[in-house]
Amino acid sequence: MTETEGDCAEWTFPAEPGSVRNARHAVRGALGSWGLDATVGDLAVLLVSELVTNSLRYASGPIGVRLVRSYPDGDLLFADRPPTSPGLLVEVSDPLPDPPTERSAGPDDEGGRGLQLVACSARRWGTRRGKSGKTVWFELALPG
Repeated sequence: MTETEGDCAEWTFPAEPGSVRNARHAVRGALGSWGLDATVGDLAVLLVSELVTNSLRYASGPIGVRLVRSYPDGDLLFADRPPTSPGLLVEVSDPLPDPPTERSAGPDDEGGRGLQLVACSARRWGTRRGKSGKTVWFELALPG
């Protein structure tokens, strides 16, 4: 399911391996339709891929992905406060209520770097509980 309206796009994916690829394609398509440059798009797609993979690994229900493009003078809700410069809010939700935990991955570890990538790349990031699960969100700065 895809919903797009102006500066917001939202999808729900089943907890199946192909959903990571489908989420990447959906996000890249939405960002391209908004005319966002490849640098922001590539980073957003990478981080969405990491978070959807985490959801898929630990949760068994649907995975939600939401993008919100916002501006300092706009009226869109933006995580917990309005942005001070143009930004892209990305949210990945799943039905598991437990917040993710950052791990320290060793040089030979196959996983454990997703949240480190989010923390190092995003302007801000965090988690919040929902009615039935949690949302991991991050914010990327947009040019302008």
